[in-house]
Amino acid sequence: MSVVLQVSDPHFGTERPPVVEALVALAAQLRPDLVVLSGDITQRARPVQFRDARAVMDRLGAPLLALPGNHDIALFDLWSRFVRPYARYSAAFGADLAPVFASNELMVVGVKTTRRRRHKDGEVSSEQIEAVAQRLHKATPEQLRVVAVHQPIDVMRLEDLPNRLHNHTAAQHAWAAAGADIVMGGHIHLPYVMPLPGLPRPLWAVQAGTAVSSRVRSGVPNSVNVVRWSPATGCVVEQWDFSAADAAFVRAVSTPISPHRQ
Repeated sequence: MSVVLQVSDPHFGTERPPVVEALVALAAQLRPDLVVLSGDITQRARPVQFRDARAVMDRLGAPLLALPGNHDIALFDLWSRFVRPYARYSAAFGADLAPVFASNELMVVGVKTTRRRRHKDGEVSSEQIEAVAQRLHKATPEQLRVVAVHQPIDVMRLEDLPNRLHNHTAAQHAWAAAGADIVMGGHIHLPYVMPLPGLPRPLWAVQAGTAVSSRVRSGVPNSVNVVRWSPATGCVVEQWDFSAADAAFVRAVSTPISPHRQ
């Protein structure tokens, strides 16, 4: 069995130290095969925030697939934003903005959805959609096929519609046809798992809350996602919420999904 730990929107600079320690303890408990860090790693793209984030990710003890979020591009430093928007991110997490992780049971394809000209919105271009589809076509039947983005591929609530990725419909259809099982994202600090309708094969949106930040939504605790996959037994997506009473992340919701295999 393979285990993926999704950590999203930690917003270092606003992190809660007890929750950070609980995350490190959870990773030690789960021993994931991969950590997906799906954007908004920092609050204001400051070098010290990136360094702090990198230090914590290194403590999780697993391979890391990281993506920048809109908060990871300088907001007020306009020269950095428009000339070298990812320089600070790359110094901490590497220059590959479209990373891929592959093992016998996993193919995870990262997509850079941020744009220097956009403040919050995310976007996938036709070229990115096609490049991801080509990667997915190379997957084996044993591999769970995951696409990782920052902004959501789809939303559950009307008020979140403005936060959907631009070109989300084209991406959903192309990636489903190419064999994707899950598109995981963050950005809106709201965890959920939802099947996407009207596609050529089953595809699920898996959204994470904010992992360790004080910037939680009302009534929504800090949370992370755990994806468990075995070709023999299938796939379960678990939401783990931080419990202040336990000073630990506890499993709150388990959602079985059924990846389609021909």
